[in-house]
Amino acid sequence: MRETAWRVFAEEFNSAAYEIKGGEKQASYVVTPLGAKISRLFIVGVLTEKENVGENMLRARVSDPTGVFTVYAGQYQPLAAQKLTEIEPPAFVAVIGKSRTYSPEENIIYTSVRPEMVKEVDADTRDSWVVETCRHMRTRLNAVSEALKMDPPTVEKLTALDFDENLAEGVVLAIENYGKIDVEKYSGILIEALRYLLPGSEEEEALPQKQEVITEEKKENEDEKKLIEMIEALDSGKGASWEKILTKAEENGMDKNRVEEAVNSLMDKGIVYEPILGRLKKI
Repeated sequence: MRETAWRVFAEEFNSAAYEIKGGEKQASYVVTPLGAKISRLFIVGVLTEKENVGENMLRARVSDPTGVFTVYAGQYQPLAAQKLTEIEPPAFVAVIGKSRTYSPEENIIYTSVRPEMVKEVDADTRDSWVVETCRHMRTRLNAVSEALKMDPPTVEKLTALDFDENLAEGVVLAIENYGKIDVEKYSGILIEALRYLLPGSEEEEALPQKQEVITEEKKENEDEKKLIEMIEALDSGKGASWEKILTKAEENGMDKNRVEEAVNSLMDKGIVYEPILGRLKKI
C-alpha cells in the first residue's frame, strides 16, 4: 500500500533525529518529535535556490514560514529533477517526495526530501497548504499533550481518544526516543506559521499559548514588517540596495544587527531574496 504523504512544516521535519530503517521491500520512516511517522511528505513553499552537487544530482531549498526543506533530485528522480531544472527561483512549488536522512556521525541526523513530483503553483496554493498543515500539526500537538499525561503512553489509550492509529504509534515512538517533548516550543512554531497568514485570527486565538508571549518575539515580527515596507518602498525594479536599506533602517531606529537578523529571517521564510548580490527584493 502506498504510504500517506504527511503535511509537516520544515522546523518539525528538520528536528527529527530518529529513523526506522526499512528492509528491501519495507519503507523507512523518519519520526518527528510530534509523532509524524514519515515515509513520504507533501510540502509547498518557495523554491529559493538550486545548485548542482556532483554528477547528476541537483540540490534545492524550499522555504515555508518556519524554515527550509532540502530537496535532492538525481538520476532516480528524472521527472522531478527535470522539473526543478526548468523552474527558476524564486517560485512557489509543491513537492511530494520521500523522507531521507544523512548521519555524518553518531547522534547527528540531517533530513532531506527525494522528490517524486514537483509542480509550480501559486501563492494561494501555498497559503492553503500552510493553513491545512497547521491543522495537522495541531492534531499532533494534542496527541502528544495527551500522551505526556499517560504513564505509560500507549497506542490503545491514544486511539481510545479518537486519534488515528498511525499517529498514535508515531507519538508513542516519539516519546520513547525524544523523552519529554517541548510542546510549548512547537505550539509557538504553529502560532508563528498562522500569524504569517492570519494575524489576529480566531484560529490563532484558539491555539495553546504562553501567557508571556515574549516581547522579544513581537519586536522581531515588527522589525520584519518594517523591513518589508522599506524594501518595497526602495525597490525601483531591480531590488532595494543594502546601503539604502541600512540608511532607512537607522532613520527608523534599527541598528545593523537588528536589520541583519530580520533579513535572515525573511529569507529563511521565503519572503525576500537576493536577485543580485547587495540587493533585496520581496517575492
